[in-house]
Amino acid sequence: MSNSANGAALPRAAGLGSIFDARQQVSEAVSAGLKRRYAREKRFRLYGMLATLFAVAVLGILLFTIIRTGLPAFTQTMIKLSVTLYPQEIDPKGDRDPQTLSSADYQRLVRDALDDYFPDVTSRNDRRELFAMISPGATYVIRSMVIADPSLIGKRIEIEVPLKDDIDQFAKGKIDSEADQANRRVSDKQIGWYQRLVDRDLIVSRFNTTLFTAGDSRSPELAGIWGAVVGSFWTMSLTLLMSFPLAVGAAVYLEEFAPKNRWTDVIEVNINNLAAVPSIVFGLLGLAVFIGFFGVPRSSPMVGALVLTLMTLPIIIIASRAALKSVPPSIREAALGVGASKMQATLHHVLPLAMPGMLTGTILGMAHALGETAPLLMIGMVAFIVDVPSGPLSSATVMPVQIYLWSDAPERAFIERASAAIMVLLGFLTVMNLLAVALRKRFEKRW
Repeated sequence: MSNSANGAALPRAAGLGSIFDARQQVSEAVSAGLKRRYAREKRFRLYGMLATLFAVAVLGILLFTIIRTGLPAFTQTMIKLSVTLYPQEIDPKGDRDPQTLSSADYQRLVRDALDDYFPDVTSRNDRRELFAMISPGATYVIRSMVIADPSLIGKRIEIEVPLKDDIDQFAKGKIDSEADQANRRVSDKQIGWYQRLVDRDLIVSRFNTTLFTAGDSRSPELAGIWGAVVGSFWTMSLTLLMSFPLAVGAAVYLEEFAPKNRWTDVIEVNINNLAAVPSIVFGLLGLAVFIGFFGVPRSSPMVGALVLTLMTLPIIIIASRAALKSVPPSIREAALGVGASKMQATLHHVLPLAMPGMLTGTILGMAHALGETAPLLMIGMVAFIVDVPSGPLSSATVMPVQIYLWSDAPERAFIERASAAIMVLLGFLTVMNLLAVALRKRFEKRW
C-alpha cells in the first residue's frame, strides 16, 4: 500500500516541479521583457531630451546671431559740428519765408563747418573724400532746426550730425584698417581724418533714434522702420476687422446650424485645404482679383489686408470650430431645456464659453500673417517707400518685406538694420503670443 502511494506521489511531484519550472521560465521571460521595455523607454526619453536640447541649441544660436548682428544698429556714430547760419545763404530777403528756408543750401554750411576742422585739405579730390564722410542727413538736421526756430539764423550753433555708414562701420570695428585699401570702403586718408576728429573729441556715439522714427532710405544711416511699422499696423488692423467676424460667423454656422450633408462636407474639406495652400498663391489671387479686377491701389495696406484676410480665414475658422466643439453638450441641452431658442443658446451660452479659444486662434493667425512676405511681394508692397503711410490706401510696406529689402542690400549697415528689425518683429510676435495666453486666462470660464 505504501509502495503504491509512493508511486502515485512521484508523478504528482514531478508534475508540480514541471509547473514550477514553467512558471519560473515565464517569470524570467517577463522580467527580461520588462528590462528591455524599460531600456527602450530610457532610450526614447534620452532621444527626446537630445532632440529638445538640439532644437534649443539651434534656436539659441539663431537668436544669438541675430542679436549680435543687430545690436550695433541701435547706435549711430555722430560728429560735432559748429555751423554758422549765414543769413545771406539761408534767407537773403529776410522775410523768413518757409519756402525760402526749406530750399536753402545747407550742404554748403556743413562743408564750411568741416573746412574749419581741416584747413589743410585743399585739393578737389581730397575735399570730396572729406565731405563724403558726412551723411546727407546732416543737411536735413540743420534745415529742420532752422524751420522750427528761424531766430537761429545769423548765429553759430553746435549740432551733432550722423557720419556716413562706411565711417560708422569703421568706428564700430567692422572695417579692418590694416586690410588693403582696395578691399575696404574707407580710404587711408579718411581713416586719418577720422582719427584726428577722435583726438579732438568731436566723435560721439548716440542711440539711433532714426531707426525708430524714420522711413526707408537709400542711405543706411538714415533708414528706419517707422514706415514699415505703420504699414504693418494698417495692414494688420484691417485684416483683423475683416477676418475675425467672418471667421467666427462661418465657424458658428458650420458647427451649430449647418445641416450635415454633402454640401457642408465639401465646404469643410475646402476650408481644411485652404489652410494648407502656399501663401504665394493668395498673393497671385490678390494681384489678379483685387488689383487687376477691382482696382484696389497697388502696394496699399488695403490690398495687403484683403490678401492676408483670405489667408488667415481658414486658420481662424478651424480654431474657432475646435473651440466650439470643446464646449460640453450639456451646456446646449441645459439652455434648450429652460426654453432658450437655438440662437439664444448659441449666442448667450456656447459662444462666450468658446470665445477664449477663438481669440487665441485669432491672435495666432494674426501673428502668422504678420510674418508673411511672399503674398505681399506679389501685390507690390516690395516697392521702395520713403514716406510714412498716412492711411489704408497710401503706398506702404510692412516689417517682413522691409527686412527682406534690407537683407538684400549690399551695404553692411543695412544687414545690421535688418537684424535689428527682426528683433523688433520677434518682440511684436512675442507680445502677441503673450496676449493670446492672457486673453485665454482672462475670459476662460469653468463649468
